[in-house]
Parts: sequence; structure tokens; C-alpha cells
Amino acid sequence: MEYDMSNRRADLAAANLAELAERIGRAAPEDGVVEVQPGVHCYRKSQTGERVHSVCEPSFCVMAQGSKVILLGDETYRYDPAHYLITTMELPVTGEVVEASPERPYLGFRLTLDPAIVTSVMVESGFVEPRGDGSVKALDVSALDAELLDATLRLVRLVEKPHEYRVLAPLVIREMAYRLLVGAQGNRLRHLATFGGQAHRMVRAVEVIRQNFDKPLKIEDVARELFMSVSGFHAHFKAVTAMSPLQFQKQLRLQEARRLMLSENFDAAQAGYRVGYDDASHFNRDYKRQFGEPPMRDVERLRELAGVSVGD
Repeated sequence: MEYDMSNRRADLAAANLAELAERIGRAAPEDGVVEVQPGVHCYRKSQTGERVHSVCEPSFCVMAQGSKVILLGDETYRYDPAHYLITTMELPVTGEVVEASPERPYLGFRLTLDPAIVTSVMVESGFVEPRGDGSVKALDVSALDAELLDATLRLVRLVEKPHEYRVLAPLVIREMAYRLLVGAQGNRLRHLATFGGQAHRMVRAVEVIRQNFDKPLKIEDVARELFMSVSGFHAHFKAVTAMSPLQFQKQLRLQEARRLMLSENFDAAQAGYRVGYDDASHFNRDYKRQFGEPPMRDVERLRELAGVSVGD
């Protein structure tokens, strides 16, 4: 009897995953990302190999097909249809799809996590305060259980019914927050929702660095604003983000410089200066270390991949 029940649950999960892949594929019929509703994104990619550098926001991510690697600092996370990924603050990350083809493309789903909703569900459900001091990684991967998969599928189904979405989606999103809070990532998420703790201080630190990424970073000033010692701030920040504050700022600068050259036709010197580099050779050196090639060669390669000439 238990064996039959286990088989039925496995069959239902497989059917739900197949339906999720089909619906994401319809929502994103071509390679790229589509925001199907505010805060709800569907992804498709038909080939592997290209690393994508971005700043992710607090999110819950599920993959219906394919697999992907996420790099955060020196740490590597791999997830697939059996797992979900969660991030609890804005982080500069590198993503690489490692399993995809035109016949079986990578198909992904991402829901932006609203701390206000998480807090509301946490209070309403009577959850206890999070364990630890808040120095938990702001990104991790866990096994995707049947209940969370089912709620995700129901939300994606509603995308195709806009009138129902407005009424029912908020309820499903609250259910998803509840499932996350009672799951393996619950403690991490409770830290996001607990005001005044170390995790919220680190969220504020990230905001300060992001807003001033092109200016010299004075660790003492940030620590003072957060009512922390310099050593305590540095240790907590690295524990949460897997990188030092200066490394975090450098990643933000380099990603913005890349965007300026690719999207606004800045040359390397202009881009480096705009994001806060005083020394062009220092900028070129950091850029090559981050992206694997000197600035303009990297941008030319990206334009060729996109079929765009430098003058376009």
C-alpha cells in the first residue's frame, strides 16, 4: 500500500512538472525572459555555454526543464527540476545554463519575494523568531516538495486567466510563502522578514553599496550607519553574501560598465570612469578577471552573439 501511494505521488509530481514545463514554454515561446505578471517571470534558453552576470533580487526560482549553475562569490550552486533556489536579498551573481537544447530547452520560473507578504504570513501563522544571528547565506538550493510544486503550477495556470489571476494569485502567492516558511529554507526566509536583525542590517548595507557603487566605499561609514563595528560588519556581510563589501561593490561596478558599453556605446575608458575607476588599466584588469576578456573584445563578442553591430 505504501509503495502504491509513493508511486502515485511520484507520478503526480512528474505530471505536474511536465505541465509546468508546457505552460512556461507557452508563456516564453522564444529564448529570453518574459514578465507574465508583475514579479512573475518565465525563462527559456535553447543552448548552453553563455554565462550571464546580473544582480538578482529576493526571489523563489523553480526549473521545469534543464539545469543551471549559479555562482555567488567563490561558491557554486546547481539546481534542476528536483530543486528550487531562493535568494533573500539583492546579490550580484553569475548564472550558466548547463543543460538545454532546441528540443528540450531550459525552462524556468521566478517569483519575486515581497518581504511584506512573507512577514504577514509569518505573523499570521505564528512562526517563532528565526534561529541564529542572521549570518545565513542569502542564497541556497533545496529539494522541491510536491506541495510547493503544486502551488507553483497553480500560479502559472492563473497567468493564462487574467481575471482570475487578480483575485486568486495573491492567495496562491501567500500559500507559496507559507510553504517556503515551513520548508528547508524557512529559517533563511524568517530572517528576511524579521525587522531589526542582522539580516535586515545586511539588506540595508546592500542598498547603501548599490546606491553609491560608483563612489569610494568607506567601510567605517557603512558600519557606523548600521550601528556595527567594522570587523563585525565585515564578517556578517561576507557570511551572508559570500564576498567582502569591496568585492560586492566591484561586481556591481563591472556589471554596470558592461551594460554601458553594450547598451549605450560607451568606450572602455568612459565606462570605467563612470562606474568609479580612476585608473583605466586597473579597470581593464578587473574586467578581464571578471568576464574573461578585455572590455571591448568582450562587448564585440556579445554583440556578435546578439547579431548587433557596434554602430547599431
